[in-house]
Formats: sequence, C-alpha cells, structure tokens
Amino acid sequence: MNLTDEAILDPLDRNRFPVDEWALVETAFTGADIGRTETLFAVGNGYLGLRGNVDEGRDGHVQGTYINGFHETWPIRHAEEAFGFARVGQTIVNAPDAKMIRVYVDDEPLVLTLAELLSYERRLDFTTGILSRSLVWRTPSGKRVLIRSRRMVSFTDRHLAIIDYEVTMLDADASVVISSQILNRQDGISEYDRPKASMTTDWDPRKAESFTDRVLQPRFKRASNGRYILGFRCTNSAMTIACAADHEIETANEYVESSAIGDDLAKHVYTIKAKQGNSIHITKTLSYHTSAGVPTHELADRCDRTLDRARDEGVESFIARQQEWLSDFWARTDVQLPGQPVLQQAVRWNLFQLAQASMRADGQGVSAKGVSGSGYGGHYFWDTEVYVLPFLTYTSPNAARNALRFRHGMLDQARDRATELNQLGALFPWRTINGLESSAYYAAGTAQYHIDADIAYALSQYVAATGDEDFLAREAIDILVETSRMWADLGFWRGNGHGNDVFHIHGVTGPDEYTTVVNDNLYTNIMARSNLRNAVTAVRRLRYIDRDAYDAMVARLNLLDTEVAEWAFAAEAMHIPYDKGLAIHPQDAQFLEKERWDLSQTPPQNRPLLLHYHPLVIYRFQVLKQADVVLALLLQGDQFTPEEKLADFDYYDPLTTGDSTLSDVVQSIIAAEVGYHELALRYFTSGLFVDLADLHHNAADGVHVASAGGVWSALVYGFGGLRDHNGRVTLDPRLPEGWEGLTFRITLKGTRLRIDLRQGEVEVTVEAGVEAKLAVRGAPAFTVRLGQPVIVPLEHQGARTPGAPSPAAIEGGRRDDGTVITSSIPTIAHLTDFMDQVD
Repeated sequence: MNLTDEAILDPLDRNRFPVDEWALVETAFTGADIGRTETLFAVGNGYLGLRGNVDEGRDGHVQGTYINGFHETWPIRHAEEAFGFARVGQTIVNAPDAKMIRVYVDDEPLVLTLAELLSYERRLDFTTGILSRSLVWRTPSGKRVLIRSRRMVSFTDRHLAIIDYEVTMLDADASVVISSQILNRQDGISEYDRPKASMTTDWDPRKAESFTDRVLQPRFKRASNGRYILGFRCTNSAMTIACAADHEIETANEYVESSAIGDDLAKHVYTIKAKQGNSIHITKTLSYHTSAGVPTHELADRCDRTLDRARDEGVESFIARQQEWLSDFWARTDVQLPGQPVLQQAVRWNLFQLAQASMRADGQGVSAKGVSGSGYGGHYFWDTEVYVLPFLTYTSPNAARNALRFRHGMLDQARDRATELNQLGALFPWRTINGLESSAYYAAGTAQYHIDADIAYALSQYVAATGDEDFLAREAIDILVETSRMWADLGFWRGNGHGNDVFHIHGVTGPDEYTTVVNDNLYTNIMARSNLRNAVTAVRRLRYIDRDAYDAMVARLNLLDTEVAEWAFAAEAMHIPYDKGLAIHPQDAQFLEKERWDLSQTPPQNRPLLLHYHPLVIYRFQVLKQADVVLALLLQGDQFTPEEKLADFDYYDPLTTGDSTLSDVVQSIIAAEVGYHELALRYFTSGLFVDLADLHHNAADGVHVASAGGVWSALVYGFGGLRDHNGRVTLDPRLPEGWEGLTFRITLKGTRLRIDLRQGEVEVTVEAGVEAKLAVRGAPAFTVRLGQPVIVPLEHQGARTPGAPSPAAIEGGRRDDGTVITSSIPTIAHLTDFMDQVD
C-alpha cells in the first residue's frame, strides 16, 4: 500500500465531517454508526461525562452519563479458585441521565432516525467546550421546525453541566410539548422496552461487565419550582449519588408547565401554544455529586448550592469562564502542524479528549475511557502513567500531581496486595477503580508487576520536570520505597561462584499480553532497574536537601540503610536479556524458543487475535499484541545504543499485531528515531484516527484515552525528538518529509517553552516563566531566557529509510543452539480456510 495514500492520511468522510481545525463538525445524521459518534461528540471534564447522545434521548447505542470513580462492586466467581485471586469486581455505573429534552410538535415526537431532516449540523468546539446542534425538521404534516441546542460540562465548576434547547416554528403555528427528564437508565428503564446495549451477549473482554441485579437503590427525591433531585445508593459498593436539574424558560408564547417525579424518573413538561417565529428557549442546568458514602440528602444539598450559584451568576458567565479556561489550556498544550489542516483537526480532537478525561479528575485517576464510555468497566490501568502522564507533566503539572496523588492514596491497599502475594513492599493493582485488584485473569493482569515500575517512572519524570520536591518528600518517596522493596523481594540472585552475581525476575508478564508469565521480561527488568535506581537517588537526595523530611520518611517507612544499598546492588546487577547470535534483546528468557506467528498469512477476519484464538494458542508463538521491547526503547532509551534500537525494531515490528491501541504511537516514535520515516508517519496517522475513524471497531465503548495521550507523545517524542532521561531534556528532531514545521509546548520547572521545529532549524522561546535548560542533538545544554529565543540550525532530520522492516529479513535466524526460527500460523486457521473452500 502506498504510504502517502489519501485514505491512510485522511480516513474520514469529508462530506459528512468537514475539516475544521478547531472543531469536529458533522453535517449529516445517520444511525448506522451512532455508537461511534456518541463517543466522538461526548463532553466531559474528568469528573462528569455526557455521551454525545441525541438531545431527545430516543435513538442511541448507549445512553451514557458517567462520573469518574462512581462504581458498583460485585463478587468475582472463578470457575476454579486459588489463593490470591481477585475477589471483588468493580464496574463504572451509568449515572442517572439528565440530558434528555424531548420535543413533540402536534403530538408527533422528534425521532432523528425516522425524521425528515431538511438541514443538520452538530459541532464540538474545542475552544469553548460546547457541543452545539442545529437542525430543521419537517413534521409529517409538513411544518418546518428549527431546533438548536447547546451542551456543556464545565471545566471551572466540575459538578455543573448546562443545556440550552430552543424550538422555533418556521412557517406555522403548532402545539409544542417539551419534556425535560431525569431517567435512571442503569436499571433497565427503556422507553422502547429494548435490551440495553450493555446487556448484549457478544463477548469482548474490552467491554464493561453487565449487571443482572438492581444497582441504584432510590434514597431521595424532591421536586420544587422547576428543580428536581434524585438520590441513589449503590447496592454493593454503598457509593451515593445525587443528580439535580433546574429549568428556566424564555418565550413570548403562551405556555403551562407541569411536573412529575418518581423513584427513577423526574419530568418537567412545558405545553406551549407556539406561534410562527416565536422561539421557545429552555435552559437546563445539571448538577451531579457523588460520595463513597455520604447520605444522599447531603449530596442533594450540594446540588442545590451548585444550581443556586448557576442561577444567581447566569449560565453565560460560566460559558465565558469555560472559554477563558480553554484559552489557557490551549496556550499550554496546543501542537501546531502548519499546512496540515486534516491532521491538525485530528490532533486537537485528541488533545481535547485528554482535557475531558483528566483536567478535573481532582482526586480520582484517569480511566482507560475517561468519562466518555463504559469500556473496560471504567478501570484505571498503567495506561495513565505511561501514556497520559507525560502529556500532563509537561503541559498541566497540577493535573499530573493529582493523578499521582490518587495512586498514593491506594498505597495501603497496594501493600496489602503485596502481602497477599507473599511479597514485601507494595504491589499496585493491574486494573482497579477503588484500589483493589479487579483483574480476574491473573496471567494478563496481576502478573504484570511492571505496573509498579510504571508508576515509579511517571512520578520520577514528574518530579524531574517540575522540581516538585515537596511532593517527593511527602508522598512520592513512599511509592518509590515500597515499590523498590517489592522488586528486591520478587527478584533473586544467581551467581557463578566468581563474584558475577546477576539479579533475575521470574514469573511476570510484560506489556505484551500475548506472552504471559515468563522469566526475565526485558521491559519489566529494565523498568524495575530504573525504579530501583530512582529510589536510591531520591532517598539519598532527600537526606541531603531536607534532613527533617528524610527522618520523617525513615520513621514512617521503617527504612534501613541496608535496604537502599541492596536496591543499588540489584539495579546494577539486573539481568538484561541479549542474544548475541541475533544481535537483539529477547523479549524474555523463553521468547526465542518459540516459532514466529506469520501475520502475513493470518486471515483479516481472524484479527484481533484475542477474539479468535484461545490464549494457549497465542502463547506458543512469537507474536505481540503491543509494543514491549520497543516501549522499553522509548522509556529507557539511554540504556540502548542506536544500533541496538534499530536491530530490536527490525525484529519486533513484523511480529506486532497492533491489536492494542497502545501500540501504534510507540511504534511511530521508535520508527522515527531509527529512520523509518514513512512508517513513523503511517503509525502516527493510525494512532491519530483510532477513534475518529473507529479503526479498532470499538470506539462506541468510549475514547481510547491512552492512545490520545500517545498522539501527543508521537508528536513531541517522535517527530519532535524530545527525551528526558535522568531529568536531562534533549531534542533530536525527526520532522516528516513534506511537513513545513511542528510547534509544541513543554513546561519545565514553571517555565513554558515553545519549540518551533522546521526542516532546517529548531527555535526555542520562553512563553511564560524565566528560563530553562535543554540540549539539541548531543551538543552541550544551553539556557533559553524570556525575551531571548535561541535558534539552533539542523543539518538533517535523522536517517531516512523507506518502507518498513521486512518479515523476510528476519527469516532463517538462528537460536544460540543453532536451530532455525521458522514462521507459521495455527493449524486451525488452515482448516477453517480449507472448510470454507469445501463448502
């Protein structure tokens, strides 16, 4: 396939989704991909998320409203039990849906999938955070109705959302009824008595678990003067929620209003004698408050205060604040691609999704889908630390600090989990909401011990980039110490009697979930080494710069000097697998013993592999779900030579299925670094459009937040060439051919820099702050100061190797024992093809 093919660089239908660098616009409605567009047009702030469901609430894939961390628990029942298995599952709850506003004209309901729409436009504006929609509906009797709406979740008041709904009869009078509702959808209420999307029987491990019993128990209800509040308590988790809606109407038409409220449904109904040309404008303000157990009546009081403030100050003031907030956000985070409007729009959509997933998480983590959907049950994974935290650390450090403090808040539970697995220190859960391990499949869950090193990596990166010594002394140091204790205890020493003892780590799973429970996974070992080194450095530094904080830490953690010395020895003696014959780093000790999976001969309908092959089949082959060694080349890049990086990439790229959305962005970064510039752009574009073009066919479950974070990394680390090993920031750009430039911002210790990369030079400017230090292409570091931009000439943009690593190039490789590594696919695939031909 031509790597510059237009379908690769722009996979969207531009008649339906026109290019707009500051918005996602839809000009035609269809129910065919309504799940995808519900995700693409979702609005949220990191705490509260409203899926992009149609305002009228009838057509939909999943009518979703999500609160970060608001979940139900359920017992995990294993077919065969064993000690230490996860016991309590957690799943995000679909909160009461307050975004519905139904409209009837002469008793005919507006149902978009059935309606005759004379015009239609929906717009998600990245500068205002407002989802707006405008349509003209011709009713069955021939009357034309103009309907406009706006929907916003506030970044400045995390508990507030605003909906405007306006109806105008264009060419005739009519009876208009507008019914504004709050509906508990979680427990199966449906206006059409259809099964909820979450109750479908299709199996997919990426989806959320469904509930069979009632989740939300009614605890509170109140209706007064157009304000409605419903309160619920989760059956098992005991979490509580209150949802409130307030209403105001502006119209010159005559109208009457009525109300109704029950345990699961509240309605405010306007019946209007609508005159031609007289608009009906409804303002609906929403408030959600949740708690681990505060009574619902108290949460209702909080909703009252939020809505009172909105009514007193006026919704337009909140809209103005939203625009001001986003102006500041884009000043810190925007990545500009001059002359690339298609890519520019997609980049900004992805960055906006990061804002919607994280900026007001305030005390919660950043889940795999943010608050845009229920995929993966609303769980937090290592995705946050490796893919999202770099973006937050370098653009919005306060949000990064909050996300890391969330991890610190579950440290006691991580200690308990380590004890349960017979380890010292702390072991963070692979997937969780409330701090307890929720992964029932330990081989691809709990066995991924690298979660500890990923968290330690993110907090070390944050402290180095921000200089936040206070966070290090009071919280981060605890995580570094307890994770290092775990590694020191999990690993073991093996010697040859000549003083060359080596430290090994066995029985773990790396990032690649198609290879599980192995010995000496390279990624795990090298990240554990980094964890240990960072802990040693942090402890010794704290002792030097703040003896009081050091003494408090020692007393708090009962830390011994001998422990720190042991970590230092273990780090330097860590076994890093390397095969001299193939001149590559094996993914793990047994990886090269397997035969390769021939992806070129695998039928497309059998992808992704995890949905078509038993794990035991996959585990017998050299085949990767996602980047593993290649991810280590990025995060620990200073530990590999350029030649090693190229050899490793050449070997593993043809074996990587990309079945995980976490893979494209990492493959892009390393492809750019080692010289595959066309491939780097192709991987980048694939990652860029994962959700926008639904490339993995599951965008309906919510935004792939980690992939969105990876888009930023692919631009900044990949094409921008940023590296930050050991706190030293360097640039080694790899601008694609045909790009005239790339501009991005990073914040270093309070100083915001703008990096303008062009084919022949890089310019560094201080936009806010005083000064910062960085280096370009191995040259000595320089200091850039406010008002004194620095321009560094560039002779090239790195090596330029066309195409991609060829699978044929690695055929015939020999193991250390002289045997040849071959490629094949499971026999069952051949049989399936054969039977298809026979039939």
